[in-house]
Amino acid sequence: MSAAPTEIDHRPLIRRGGREDLPFLRSLLTLAHGWRVNVSEVDAPFGRYVERWGRSGDLAVIAIEDGHRIGAAWLRLFDEAEPGYGFLDADTPELTIVVLPGKQGQGVGRLLLDAILQRASDEGVQAVSVAVEKGHPDQRAFELKGFEPAAENGHGSVLRKSLSV
Repeated sequence: MSAAPTEIDHRPLIRRGGREDLPFLRSLLTLAHGWRVNVSEVDAPFGRYVERWGRSGDLAVIAIEDGHRIGAAWLRLFDEAEPGYGFLDADTPELTIVVLPGKQGQGVGRLLLDAILQRASDEGVQAVSVAVEKGHPDQRAFELKGFEPAAENGHGSVLRKSLSV
């Protein structure tokens, strides 16, 4: 007599992201912002989040399920001359997290957030920031992970989390 089948853990695999993930990161940005883009639109406001990927300070993690990428979280440093929406200073990388619409609400974002924060801490990052639109439900999720209000950016709040290194 065989044992009753057990439920298999279907949590996505989280792996480090790299240059090969650039098209995926770009597509996630278009989903997140509803913007129509193509490779030639390097002056679009979101382009700064992925252009010339692989520069100092760029870190990413990718969620994989059944062999397919379903989300990503990444950090990027900006400077005052060309800031991101969550810019605080040139030493604090800005966080971006996007999960494919069909996979949202299943804990993928939390897994990605935990993984990118751990990777950042392992790499010696002191703090990260994230921009959150006013009234967006993700603000509470970030606050539960230790992010605190640090600034306003006109569209919403910039939250900051110190990392133990």
